[in-house]
Amino acid sequence: MRKIGILTGGADCPGLNSVIRSVVRKAMQEGFVVTGIKNGWNGLIETDMRVLDLRVTSGILDRGGTILGTSRMVPPLELEKMKIIAENFKRSGADALIAVGGEDTLKIGLDLYKQYGIPVVGVPKSIDNALSGTDYAFGFDTAVNVATECIDRLHTTVESHHHIIVVEVMGRYTGWIALEAGIAGGANIILVPEYPIDIDEVCNILNARHKRGKTFSIIVVSEGAKVKGHSLGHSGPERRTLRRLTNVSELIANLIKKRTQYETRVSVLGYIQRGGTPSAYDRIIGTRFGVRAVELVKENLFGNMVSLHNNKVRYVSIEEAVKKRKAIDKELYDMAKVFSG
Repeated sequence: MRKIGILTGGADCPGLNSVIRSVVRKAMQEGFVVTGIKNGWNGLIETDMRVLDLRVTSGILDRGGTILGTSRMVPPLELEKMKIIAENFKRSGADALIAVGGEDTLKIGLDLYKQYGIPVVGVPKSIDNALSGTDYAFGFDTAVNVATECIDRLHTTVESHHHIIVVEVMGRYTGWIALEAGIAGGANIILVPEYPIDIDEVCNILNARHKRGKTFSIIVVSEGAKVKGHSLGHSGPERRTLRRLTNVSELIANLIKKRTQYETRVSVLGYIQRGGTPSAYDRIIGTRFGVRAVELVKENLFGNMVSLHNNKVRYVSIEEAVKKRKAIDKELYDMAKVFSG
């Protein structure tokens, strides 16, 4: 019998268990044995694996996180680690490896495929939807829904207290969560990494709202956004008057309060976006991805990543998927500006 190994690497997110479950179901129907590799690439370094079957994967569809555990490894890995991973995979007797993860996990998988001939198939996981080569990665829809619900709840508080609130969401390099959650949550200003922030423009919008009698505002910002002329180390002109801050939302809030005197608060959503029950959409996409991944293994189409295009599950080369990050949709960003202010 042929054997498939599966691992989940990088940060956890909702929908991972739906992929594991569907891989096991489809693989068993095709006559494969499935081995779960524990804690991402560490499982192949430490040879920590277990057989997965219907019993082990029963009842996990609605669970967040991953039953296999995970770990974050940033490529390129040291040559010695790569050799250990490749050698232990070959010793495991597996005929293929399904690597479920984001950019870093898939880059390591690509290196193993190209340098050591490891038969790898990728499955895209990214709560900030930053992987190119696919319209959506699972985990993103849940993150947007969680962020939107939080914005909805904050809305009533800031309206009651006449505050400005800066809501920081995940998105180190791209602003997909901020953009879609901001639109859905009725944010007054949306700030993303793709476009440096002009704090004067932000303050002008807030002043204009106050003149119209709007004494509260919601600003949604990606964690990776940058403020023109300022940094978290405060190399800008106000470095002497601002304490050292740890995130962009605090920097923006302090600059707004200093320039406008409006009461400003910060809410950093953090890991809450990647935890908890996956949305129905992420469960479905994860399930579809898992089934297609096994089909790619059966067809010996290695070095490829499962992808979604126009709601059809297809595949692209892993190399194509990780060569650049997927920036936000400019048309959608421009549309969001219609509701700015």
